[in-house]
Amino acid sequence: MSLLAPYHADLDRLAAANRRRALQPRTGADFSSNDYLGLADSAALADAARAALARGVPVGSGGSRLLRGNHAEHEALEAEAAQRFGAEAALFFATGYAANVALLSALPQTGDRIFHDALIHASAHDGMRLARCDAQPVPHNDADAVADAIAAWRHAGGTGRPWIVVESLYSMDGDRAPIAALAEIADANGGFLVIDEAHATGVFGAHGRGLAEGFEGRENVITLHTFGKALGTEGALLCLPRVLADFLINRGRGFIFSTAPSPLIAAVGRAALRLACDNPAPRARLAALIGYAQDRLARHGAVASGSQIMPLILGDDATTMRAAGALQASGLDVRGIRPPTVPASTARLRISITLNVDDAAIDRLDAALAEALA
Repeated sequence: MSLLAPYHADLDRLAAANRRRALQPRTGADFSSNDYLGLADSAALADAARAALARGVPVGSGGSRLLRGNHAEHEALEAEAAQRFGAEAALFFATGYAANVALLSALPQTGDRIFHDALIHASAHDGMRLARCDAQPVPHNDADAVADAIAAWRHAGGTGRPWIVVESLYSMDGDRAPIAALAEIADANGGFLVIDEAHATGVFGAHGRGLAEGFEGRENVITLHTFGKALGTEGALLCLPRVLADFLINRGRGFIFSTAPSPLIAAVGRAALRLACDNPAPRARLAALIGYAQDRLARHGAVASGSQIMPLILGDDATTMRAAGALQASGLDVRGIRPPTVPASTARLRISITLNVDDAAIDRLDAALAEALA
């Protein structure tokens, strides 16, 4: 048997189940990206990159942060972000995935337990696999279930700290976590609340700080803000108490043993924060566009989530991918999402509303959906 035979067989099984993936070029109107404020291709971020290069900011870091890779641009970004988000400290990572893995593999201690939302990011699952303690899923967006699960763990002899791990805005359903109720549960049980703000940063909050605005700065709250979505660039920040940032610098293997992110990207990240958070006009335009899309697309079954993420759940994998293909052929970049990214029998078109489209593009999507789903 060929050494490669098992890999061919696995890919063949995925293809037979309509779940084999392939890379696609980005063409057509953007209804699939996370570039919610349209910053990724903006002149403003390009200008920020040119200005940083002109003042001598290097492209590469040359090493890990604990070696020679630490740069003044990393520290400037972290200091500005900590002040902006109301945290004692911030720590910059190359990706949100890396930040989640570093956080969950290092901070929960032996004897603790992680209580995570059933629909949490894959990166959180990978971090929990490396954690020093057990992890337990709880029903999606059910604060009472979290409280009951913690009580049952205590009754069974659990003596450590509970860690409640959620997303503020879920990437496939567009719905929001009950953050205030979860914060009360964390307080009442001497636990920590970890809030992944990936899809809310720059879009929600009075100052674009996300849905956890008002809870940051507490000693038991940790937030994750990514740059690769509404902020239009790449990287991620953990905002947390200073002692926990220092602990990650000393114990977080994903931080210690990774080459530091590009100083140039850190400089562009500071500009992105200012563009997204200091200017309410783009958020207002996006909110209006979301409202328009909800009105036009609800008749097709798209979920009016109240956010920029509007799933249209079709259930069957093959049906979903045929519909996505028809929309793409019409010049509308809508992608089909299948299990295991989403639960079984919930394959969907994930419609993402960004400032890269306008009312006219939404009208085109409305008409194309009517034809594709007929």
